[in-house]
Amino acid sequence: MEPHDYEVIKIEGEYATLKETDSGDELFIALFLLPDGVDIGTKLHYEALTYEITG
Repeated sequence: MEPHDYEVIKIEGEYATLKETDSGDELFIALFLLPDGVDIGTKLHYEALTYEITG
């Protein structure tokens, strides 16, 4: 699976909405799958089934 870059655009309860920076596609994902400290505006890099905060 190829790497993707996202930005957290919304958090509702225990879920976050991510927006892919290249395509603009949105992804609805459980917060427990994301690194600690994620908030609205956090930039993430996804690769090898892992999300990493990049900014």
